[in-house]
Order: sequence, then structure tokens, then C-alpha cells
Amino acid sequence: MYWFLFDDADIILTADGHIPFSYMCPLPTTGEAQPLPPLNGEKAVAHHLASDADVCATGLQRQGLRASFYSLSDEEYRLAGKARELLFFDITHKFCSVCGAPMERASDISKRCTACGREIWPTLTVAIIVLIRKPHPSGRKDLEEVLLVHARNFVGRFYGLVAGFVETGESLEECLQREVMEETGLNISNIRYRASQPWPYPSGLMVGFFADYAGGDIRLQDEELSYGGWFTRDKMPEIPGKMSLARQLIDLWLQEE
Repeated sequence: MYWFLFDDADIILTADGHIPFSYMCPLPTTGEAQPLPPLNGEKAVAHHLASDADVCATGLQRQGLRASFYSLSDEEYRLAGKARELLFFDITHKFCSVCGAPMERASDISKRCTACGREIWPTLTVAIIVLIRKPHPSGRKDLEEVLLVHARNFVGRFYGLVAGFVETGESLEECLQREVMEETGLNISNIRYRASQPWPYPSGLMVGFFADYAGGDIRLQDEELSYGGWFTRDKMPEIPGKMSLARQLIDLWLQEE
């Protein structure tokens, strides 16, 4: 059995950076095990680590879930994200928000109130991210520009893409136009979906788009962005790592001919 063990947002891995596999759980846990889809044809469960668990004594290691992207296989990382989200759901929904009674598991991905019977499922925080292109009047791809920005909450000096959370009563396209205007002062057009990505930190979904510049001068939202500008393919700054949807969208643009 594969054991997806979490200490808050940290995952427990083997010394060579994989999910522990054994007949018995290698560390003490707390609470009920969360069933997961199979991994490599074998059963898998998620568990909260007990407070007295001694990770070092077992030869295992503690690693942040984000950092584990570079250790785990794609399938392991995907399932680790699901495990983290289900455990977060479990620990933050112990009691019914309507009547206050304890909640119990109703299925692998839902809980039910023991008093009023209300059933709930994990919720996702949805965010958009957009790559904005400025085509050159000549139509030459090598002269086309992309808008890249540096957010104040970024660790490091890399540039990314405009992103933001979807608000209640708002479509993805409306959110995208609002966020671009709020953060950069620009108008956009020709919005088109390109890709999406689970973002289990702890329960998010990133939805990625391409859009075209349609007018305006860059006026960065000071409390969100520290700097930004237009870049051609041959003069790119440092960009995000491979795990992010921002990087995936930028790579798609760089590969266009």
C-alpha cells in the first residue's frame, strides 16, 4: 500500500524522494485514513501524521508539497495533491456549518452531518491566469511581444503572468478582463482557453487563457505588482519553474511559429 502522509502542508517521502510503500504504515498517524485512487495498481491512502511521529528515525524525509513536484513522478504528484486537498477538507469540516453537529464521512469525497443530514463536498477556489500577446503590425512572430509581470508575493525575481481569483457571480471571461484592467490598466480581446491545472495549496484550480492586447498603457497595480512590461521571444527575463501553469502557457507561446 502507498502511504500519503502529511504533516500540515509537508508530505513524507522516502530517502530517494518517493511515496512510501509498505504493508504497514511506517509512522504513527491520527484520525481516519482517507482512501485514494490506486497508484501503480496498488491501494493508496492519505493520513495526517501524529504529533509524536519521528520522521528522521524511520529514514524518511519531510518535504513541502510544492517542492515534491521535482521529486515525485507525475502520477505521484497528482495523487499527492488530491490527498492534501482531501485531508484539508477533513480537518476544516469537522462540524456542520448549519447546525454545528459533528460531520462523518459519507463517501470517499464527501461528508454528512450526523444530525441534520446535510452533505458537503470539497470546494475549489478558482483562479484565472492569462498570457497577453501583442502582435506586431508586420505579423512577424519574432517581433510579437508578451506581457510579463512580477508580483510582490513572488519569491525571487522571475516574471510571470497576470492572475487573480474568480469572484461570486462572475464568469471566467469577466474575471479575466477585470483582473487585467485592475492590475495593468490594459484592455484585451480574443480570449481563448488553453489549459488548466489543479493547485492543491490547499484547494485551488488554475484556468489558463491566451488573450490579445486591445489597447491602453501599462499602469501596474502597486499593491499587487512591483514591475512588468512587454518582452519579445529573444529577450525574455527569468520565468517561472516547470511546475506552474504560467510556465506552461509561456512555453506554448514560445513554441508558436
